[in-house]
Amino acid sequence: MKRFAALFTALDRTTRTNAKIAALAAYFTDAPEPDRLWTVALLSGRRPRRAVTTTRLREWAAERAGLPLWLFEECYPVVGDLAETIALVLPQATGTGTASLSERMAEIAALAQMDEPARKARILAAWDSLDGTERFLFNKLITGGFRVGVSQTLMTRALARATGIAEADLAHRLMGDWTPATTTWAALIEAPDPAAALSRPYPFYLAYQIEGDPQALGDPADWCAEYKWDGIRGQLIVRGGTHFLWSRGEELMTDRFPELAQARDFLPPGTVIDGEILGWADDRPLPFAALQKRITRKSLSKRLLAEAPVMLKAYDLLEEGGTDLRPRPLAQRRARLEALFARLPDRSPLRLSPLLPFADWAALAETRAAARAAGAEGVMLKRAAAPYLAGRKKGDWWKWKLDPLTVDAVMIYAQAGHGRRATLYTDFTFAVWDGADLVPFTKAYSGLTDAEFREITAWVRKNTLQRFGPVRQVRPEHVFEIAFEGIQQSPRHKSGIALRFPRMARWRRDKPPAEANTLDDLRALLASHG
Repeated sequence: MKRFAALFTALDRTTRTNAKIAALAAYFTDAPEPDRLWTVALLSGRRPRRAVTTTRLREWAAERAGLPLWLFEECYPVVGDLAETIALVLPQATGTGTASLSERMAEIAALAQMDEPARKARILAAWDSLDGTERFLFNKLITGGFRVGVSQTLMTRALARATGIAEADLAHRLMGDWTPATTTWAALIEAPDPAAALSRPYPFYLAYQIEGDPQALGDPADWCAEYKWDGIRGQLIVRGGTHFLWSRGEELMTDRFPELAQARDFLPPGTVIDGEILGWADDRPLPFAALQKRITRKSLSKRLLAEAPVMLKAYDLLEEGGTDLRPRPLAQRRARLEALFARLPDRSPLRLSPLLPFADWAALAETRAAARAAGAEGVMLKRAAAPYLAGRKKGDWWKWKLDPLTVDAVMIYAQAGHGRRATLYTDFTFAVWDGADLVPFTKAYSGLTDAEFREITAWVRKNTLQRFGPVRQVRPEHVFEIAFEGIQQSPRHKSGIALRFPRMARWRRDKPPAEANTLDDLRALLASHG
């Protein structure tokens, strides 16, 4: 654990990419293999589930520190992080722990099987044998909140330096449904299991947003365009007589979309398709909210399957006949994809995402402007000569999203943020007018500058009308422009409306609350864009 704590400190103290890579590479070279494996897991988002509630942790930490719980609770928002608050208030350790990271992770996994007294005793014993940074990390790990400022791409680059294995090969090996409990360092990194490779997806290629217009991309003839669909990015794999469906976040989604099991009947073995999973009915996309019901349900009823049928819109062919096509130009991959789909029957749950013809950038701008009518968020631009890369790379893939929808709304509630923003009010509830009443319809917590957050925080403290736990009701005096990507009906909200990706576009100091938008305005937007 001390070695891992030293690595965390080295990573936390620098913003320099080369310094982070050097620290990681040294760790991956010298640390024991089980610790290396757990570090790769943690840095790639495979965090353990919460082993104990935060309520119990606060109570046990206050008790061990000899503090009344109310005083601990007052300290928490000042520090801004529970794991750090606990590490700071606990008395100095009386022992020295020698357990490695992997041994600590085994202890954490065992907590779930213990009764509460045994769990408390184990955690108190751990606190009493760890120094400050180790305590902080231990607390993060048992709450499932461990994060560090290292991307998976950077981690993979360091791993390549330490092992001598190509970065692209490592990125592929690290994809999929593995945990330190199901594999070893040797099997995952040095000698991948062929059976595991059967289900493993390829790293996704991600696009950057175009700022302005695409004129700087050069000759339009060098580019392919298609709609940017508002669904779930997915990779459909047909290998070994079965199929797998992966999300961009490396979540196996096969069971959530049983309709796509038919792909085994239509696609030849050794096929991997990159595309978008969409709710689909009457030959057009359903609102994302319909698809979201499929994501959140543990079991799928016949009614839900009928209300939100799905389709995979395919836009790239990554593997054909077991051959990796990613190094080939997009134009070649697209031609093979079109040939494959020409052989599929109409009853297939797969559809080809059509290319959008355009003679010049002005023509594409017109197509983009009409994207919402097609159920899309904008258009994608991909260089015809480009290979399929891993991760977010600038140059060959761009998304040209539609400008967001906006409404002006009145802030009526405020709540403090978390982490470094724990001392600021950053989470706000907004309302629009329904006759003489303000009706809440959305929350937003991003879009303002730090200076604006500090200013609104000072105002909230002076203009609180009521408190409801951590939430403050404030005077309805400030108007904000709320930007969002989509609007849909929602019976769960008092307004009957929910927004997709709401954020604060600007603080409308020029507008009085009486001039904010109305619920009828939102309903009109829903009718035209929902």
